[in-house]
Amino acid sequence: MTSSSRITILGSGTCVPSLKRNPCSFLMQTGKENLLFDCGSGVMRRLLEIGIPIFDISHLFLSHFHPDHSGELVSFLFGLKYPSPSPQQRHLTIVAGKGFTAFFEGLKSVYGHWIELPPDCLTIVEMDTRAPDRRVFSSFSLSSMPVAHRPESLAFRVTDADGKVLVYSGDTDVCDSLVTIADKADLMICESAFPDDRKIDGHLTPSLAGRIAQSAGVKRLVLTHFYPDCEDADIENQCRSTYNGSLVLAQDLMTFSL
Repeated sequence: MTSSSRITILGSGTCVPSLKRNPCSFLMQTGKENLLFDCGSGVMRRLLEIGIPIFDISHLFLSHFHPDHSGELVSFLFGLKYPSPSPQQRHLTIVAGKGFTAFFEGLKSVYGHWIELPPDCLTIVEMDTRAPDRRVFSSFSLSSMPVAHRPESLAFRVTDADGKVLVYSGDTDVCDSLVTIADKADLMICESAFPDDRKIDGHLTPSLAGRIAQSAGVKRLVLTHFYPDCEDADIENQCRSTYNGSLVLAQDLMTFSL
């Protein structure tokens, strides 16, 4: 049976400007829902490139609040208010870690009504950032676990109507919770920010991402969130030193079936 879910990489890069890599983001289309993961600069243009207007996004998941993952949220919400051909055409649910409501209130203190949507058009869901959390939506279920990056940082696990599992690491360093949430995932989209010899705190390298995926029994691993240092490194072989499953190095606008 063909899976009902499709994944498109909208950004495989970072905060560093690049002509070929937008900041880290992807779209999951499952059932009648369009799930957007992270919302850094350029994400709305990437959505248009694949034929998805912002009005069609049903859920927006923020792994954390750093600008390369949330910086286009203001423009996204402002765009939803545009009255032609019609204002926001479907309800938007924003899912993020504890503290998002306060973060959003801070944005509204600057932009006011320009980014305020009617209460019946917007739902905010704050997931627990100290323990595992789970929610059930109409066409998928969601689990989250805190990861080692920021206090609000989460990894997400989405199970679609066919029982297929996608896991997104968000930004993270090595942590046991990432192995737990990735258990036997069909597809894991995992940050691999720097080559093995340039590891920095709060981020993974190819061999570390591979070790986590191998320990979790991940069937297919997609490495993403590449800083420029990765462009001249042998990312694939570094990951292959610890992972023997199906491996993909993300590029913007790459697509997968789940």
